[in-house]
Amino acid sequence: MTWGKSDETGAKRGYHHGNLREALIKAALDLITEKGPAGFTFAEAARAAGVSPAAPYRHFRDRDALLADIARQGFQAFARALESAWGAGKPNVRVAFERVGRAYLHFARTEPAYFAAMFESGLCGADYPEMALEGERAFAILRTACDAILETMPKDKRPPAMMMALHIWSLSHGIAALFARGDRSRRPIPMTPEDLLEAATLIYLDGLGVPAK
Repeated sequence: MTWGKSDETGAKRGYHHGNLREALIKAALDLITEKGPAGFTFAEAARAAGVSPAAPYRHFRDRDALLADIARQGFQAFARALESAWGAGKPNVRVAFERVGRAYLHFARTEPAYFAAMFESGLCGADYPEMALEGERAFAILRTACDAILETMPKDKRPPAMMMALHIWSLSHGIAALFARGDRSRRPIPMTPEDLLEAATLIYLDGLGVPAK
């Protein structure tokens, strides 16, 4: 079965049943880039994919379910990027830790639609457990990196690993959000996001007393 319509040239633009889901996700990602995760309707996603308004219901019960699936895929890709950057903590944990931070910023910059679906869609994890699970898996990589950093410190000087992971996540996410604003209303920042995060992380780790790499 195919779903489709003719484009301006008269050529039929159809989607087979097997790739309708992918077509809807691609259309939704384009709409997120243009309007943000809350700026389009389910019908608009169908129209952008070139299918009938009823077609998306074959795969998603509503627009939020479509966004949740996009966020789930985004968290999966995000986790792979963070895991690769961490590289099992080699050649040493401070170097690997810095790579994780840069990977966070790189993903936010190069996959803005996925990033927006992951963090700006307002979806409740309890309603979409698969999305929540992938989000937790991504966060767990940051937690693992923080655990490794803290293991280089004396036991009686270590803060809770979860607290550290939340602090570093807040730093990384805040900087990513600052630089995501490409309009003229953003306060000028005289350094790159990578340099800003590196400086902030250095101050944080030195403040904890983490040994230098």
